[in-house]
Amino acid sequence: MSDFPIKIFSGTSHPQLAKEIAKCLGLPLSEMLISRFACKEIYAKPTETVRGQDVFVIQTATENVNEDLMELFIILDSLKRSFAGRIHVVMPHYGYARQDRVATPREPISAKLVADLISTAGADHLITMKLHSDQEQGFFNFPVDNVNTERFFADYFNKKKIKNLVVVSPDAGGAKDAKKFADLLGAELAIIHKTRPAHNKAQVMHVVGEVAGKTCLIYDDLIDTGGSVTAAIEALRRMKANKDIYLAATHAVFSDPAADPQRHGALASAMERFKRAGFKEVVVSNSIPISDKKKFKGLQILSVAPLLAKIIKNVHEAKSVTTAMIG
Repeated sequence: MSDFPIKIFSGTSHPQLAKEIAKCLGLPLSEMLISRFACKEIYAKPTETVRGQDVFVIQTATENVNEDLMELFIILDSLKRSFAGRIHVVMPHYGYARQDRVATPREPISAKLVADLISTAGADHLITMKLHSDQEQGFFNFPVDNVNTERFFADYFNKKKIKNLVVVSPDAGGAKDAKKFADLLGAELAIIHKTRPAHNKAQVMHVVGEVAGKTCLIYDDLIDTGGSVTAAIEALRRMKANKDIYLAATHAVFSDPAADPQRHGALASAMERFKRAGFKEVVVSNSIPISDKKKFKGLQILSVAPLLAKIIKNVHEAKSVTTAMIG
């Protein structure tokens, strides 16, 4: 590390990841006092000086995304008012990323709103992973490092030496990233054509590409209720793909649609869907903490701490972030 002072702080959304990152950097995790008033308002302040220092705040978006974001805003405001030199937000999973355009009349662009709020709160830079769409980087009025995870997952799957492999994009929008991933694995590409009649509902129309008799690896940026990927595995089996079907995704939201009966009725939870689907493996990153109750047989969780630590180090030392991602 350079001689210029650096501090690593953590919000309450993913303290384990923050500890892992600090350990990879060989630095102590700086203390941030975070508490709640009786009325549930959030209080946060660093317990040590940050004046003129390079500060990194690790706070991801979990199922409590609104609490996570409000806590982040207050942390950033406290650091800005404490005269921190540069304030970097490390948000592996960027909340509200899927609301990135006006798809139907009168919809908000919530991803842009969150970007404005992070900026207003005091951030100078964002490090995130696998934004829902690359153009969301333009929502920010400061630099964004959007870390692609194709190589991260390719390192894992290349070690398996899977033969006759096809990478499957669960929708047309993810085809570009799926092609990059397939190239890293030396695999072919297939695309699922689907429609969404409502939020968190997916209907597979047909499969574009040859999957019969081949081992399929479905690759996506995010798993929410699991509807899209479990519909995809059913379609692949109808097309006579090999019984061993893998799934890889950066962000494991693993929502329970039953939590909103007005919208989702009696739909199964993501974990119930995965158990029924019978994936060979479901491979995800720890960009979001996964509680024990959300774990199931075949789930593999890969830590992004070493990767994010390299990126933080390179940012601090004014070196290329790209070399951290491919090194």
